[in-house]
This record gives sequence, structure tokens and C-alpha cells, in this order.
Amino acid sequence: MSELKKVASRRRKAEQLPLALAYPSSTGRDDLLVSKRMEAAVALVDSWPDWPSPVVIITGPAGSGKSHLASIWREMSGAVDIDAREGSNSSLIAATSPVLLEDADRADYSETELFHVINSVRQNGTALLMTARDWPFAWPVSLADLKSRLRAATMIEIGEADDEHLTQLVVKLFADRQLHVDDKIVSYIIPRIERSFSAAQEVVDRIDRLALSRRAKVSRSLAADALAEMAAQSPQEDALSQ
Repeated sequence: MSELKKVASRRRKAEQLPLALAYPSSTGRDDLLVSKRMEAAVALVDSWPDWPSPVVIITGPAGSGKSHLASIWREMSGAVDIDAREGSNSSLIAATSPVLLEDADRADYSETELFHVINSVRQNGTALLMTARDWPFAWPVSLADLKSRLRAATMIEIGEADDEHLTQLVVKLFADRQLHVDDKIVSYIIPRIERSFSAAQEVVDRIDRLALSRRAKVSRSLAADALAEMAAQSPQEDALSQ
């Protein structure tokens, strides 16, 4: 067992972390972190209602800002959230209002109803924004007509995080928890986590909970303990997923 894992093991025995709390994320336009990898998606949302097509799909990894962009668009367009399930009347809603379907690649929608939603949007001059982690060709869609409609949509991808965006994200996640963290601590964290949005979210959550359990301010040593916990837990999670 590495030294980091030994430290994490001792800490877990000595402490009982508080229950994870749900922190609201700031989702206004001014709160949006715009990096080069997001510029195309942001420009498209900002260009509403002058979209190149009435159906837009924004893809990107978990935590990349898709829901934030969707929230901004919902506010500016007056869009209604739909689930496109059978009997949901989603296609009727789409006839009179812009509509939003989030996590479309993982949603339990009816393929026939989503097909009707897209047709309703096109026929009535409204709009549909969908968010997803994967491009539509990877979705488990069997209805040929729906596949055709999805291929005709405007697709924008948000790429993986770079160091600059990860730094901005970590600062924002701490701010959402009303925590001011020294830039040196953030600079210490960034090279020690995976280059992913989900890793940034996890490390901030762990640091926050450790600070609460110890009734301590966020410090470099506390951040090191949180990183050690992540390093110790990762192999266990990998084993469970196999």
C-alpha cells in the first residue's frame, strides 16, 4: 500500500464524514465558464433564435457545462422540459413552445414520441435542444425515421477539459459552496487529478466534506488528504466495475 493510501486509510478510521449535501450551482449567463472548447456551444446558445436548424444537440462529458447551457437557453427561450415518453404529450407541447430534453442518450423516452416531437418542432416553427454525453449515432435508437431526424440536427460538441478550464471549474465549484480557496491550493490540486470535469467535482466535494468534518479551513494538507482518499478508492471502484 502506498503512503497516500495509508494516510487515507488512517483518516477514514479517525473521522466520520458528514452526509453529502446538494449544493446549488450558479447557472446564470454571467456564471458560465467559457473556454475555447465551449466557444462553439456558447455561441450557438447565444445566437437564439437564429439557429441553423430547429433541432440542436449539445454533447460533452459529464460536468462539462451542458446543463448550464441548457438552463441559460431555457431562461432566454421560455423552453419547457420534456421527457418524450409515451403518453407525455411532449409533441403537443413542442407545437406551441421551445422544448428541452436533457441527457437524451440516457433518457427513457419513446422513440416514436421523440420522432413526433421533432416533426412537431419542424412543422410549427418552435425548437428542440437536447443534451447528451455521446453523439446520436451512438444512441440505442432502432427507429429508422428517428435516426434520420437526428442526423439532420445541428450538433455541437464540448471537448474534454484542459488545465485552464479545470482551474476555473474548481474555483467555481468552491464558490458554489461559499468557500474562498487560495490560488496556490487550486494550483496544487489541478496537476493531481484526472483531466475530467467529474474528477474536479469529486475532489471539491471531498475537500468540502473533510473541512466540515474537521471544522477546519481548506488548506493544502486537507486537499492532500482528499486527494489521497481519491487515490485509495479508485482501485476499489475499478474492481467493483469489472
